[in-house]
Amino acid sequence: MIEIEVQKGSIIEVPADAVVNAANSLGYMGGGVAGFLKRVCGDEVEKEAIEKAPIPVGKAITTSAGKLKDKFKGIIHAPTMERPAMRIDVQNVIKATQGALEEADKMGFKVIAIPGMGTGVGGVSKKDAARAMVKTIKNFKPKNLAKVILVDIDDEMVEEFRKALEEKDL
Repeated sequence: MIEIEVQKGSIIEVPADAVVNAANSLGYMGGGVAGFLKRVCGDEVEKEAIEKAPIPVGKAITTSAGKLKDKFKGIIHAPTMERPAMRIDVQNVIKATQGALEEADKMGFKVIAIPGMGTGVGGVSKKDAARAMVKTIKNFKPKNLAKVILVDIDDEMVEEFRKALEEKDL
């Protein structure tokens, strides 16, 4: 069983092997966490993601961490949507979370950090996203992955992660 921890703060401050980017299938890193990671890690991360595109929703790819390569082994790009700025359904959050977990496990990462998925331009409610993500993580059977840190700068997202973790039926 994977250990799940919730933290409030910046995804790049979390002690993890890799961080997850809620991506789009084309690999473009525009707004939200993707835009932030592009600014901090450098344009080469987006270039790598675009070269590996298209990435289907439910799958994920790993790129370098660019300028943060001393801190992270990689960035996992897990699309929640086909094209940038699409509205999505909670099913896409489940698929993207599953894809990120499978990619992390395949890459041999022990600890990953995941932000709220699909809650920005995707338009999924923070409560629905948190419940879907926690349930998906709890049901995942890893070979390598030991811990997932759910992290966000948004107070409401962090609170919804905490509530979802306390729910016994998830």
